[in-house]
Amino acid sequence: MEKQASEKNIVLEIEDLVVNYETDGVVVHAVNGVSLRLEKGKTLALVGETGAGKTTTALSILQLIQDPPGKIRGGSITMDGDALLTFSERQMESIRGDKVSMIFQDPMTSLNPVLTVGQQIAEVIQIHQKVSKAEAEQKAREMLELVGIDGGRAGEYPHQFSGGMKQRVVIAIALACNPTLLIADEPTTALDVTIQAQVLELMKELREKYQTSMIMITHDLGIVAETCDEVSIMYAGRIVEHGTLRDIFKETRHPYTVGLFNSLPNIKRRQEMLKPIKGLMPDPSNLPTGCSFHPRCDYAQAICSTRKPAQTFLSDTHFVECLAYESNTGVTITKKEG
Repeated sequence: MEKQASEKNIVLEIEDLVVNYETDGVVVHAVNGVSLRLEKGKTLALVGETGAGKTTTALSILQLIQDPPGKIRGGSITMDGDALLTFSERQMESIRGDKVSMIFQDPMTSLNPVLTVGQQIAEVIQIHQKVSKAEAEQKAREMLELVGIDGGRAGEYPHQFSGGMKQRVVIAIALACNPTLLIADEPTTALDVTIQAQVLELMKELREKYQTSMIMITHDLGIVAETCDEVSIMYAGRIVEHGTLRDIFKETRHPYTVGLFNSLPNIKRRQEMLKPIKGLMPDPSNLPTGCSFHPRCDYAQAICSTRKPAQTFLSDTHFVECLAYESNTGVTITKKEG
């Protein structure tokens, strides 16, 4: 994926991933050739509107795409040298929650209401580590302490915890076996702003402590700026721009990425009107020909509706999929907004 990508410490590599959902003769093209790499201890943001393919990409890593209707139609996913798409369900069960864990969007529905939080953490530990029930329960209490909850509350049930506390419990479950990779899917969506900041700070501290690699799925660029090292901007199942935090925030290039930034309020220029991206995300069962973004793009020309853009590297760390950055296409971007 990267022009001069270093092979050192590569935890996860996805190459040309293609995922469809097929039902009643309709094919939904959810992921359309995604490639990415993640180094040990780094956090990568997957950013885009709802329906961009972010969660489907994450579920593919865990082989949690329900078949039917979902089908992984192509590509490869390699983690620590293991080709995950060749793994049986039994093999995947052995690494889910151990080598790779996922924090799902809503803490309210992520926990079992009839089991204590201590039981739910201990269950993961017993599945993956050769310890007694008593040892697993002790480790569960320690994990609660680690995420800022009194270990004495291990015997309580999810309904006895606030939303922020529930999310801390979910994080404790995800980190119980010290995974190599943590996937966080909109982990603060259901939380108020104050609790959101606390949870993000906690995740940051735990990542640094355990050197866990993380994929942060979000549409919130503020969260990205606070927690991530690299950013992949997704649109219609493809990564249309990728780079370091500085590349994306300071050297923004793709018209879609520019549009995302222009949609944010500017605290320094409060009187300015927001500039939303015109139109809607395309129907993934009927994607536009050529560049998928061209119906919404202020700079689109005729060629954009017929030719798909290739990855153009602007530096060793920064690439963009836009015909304006390829030579001899005649497409130009006359100004950089935002």
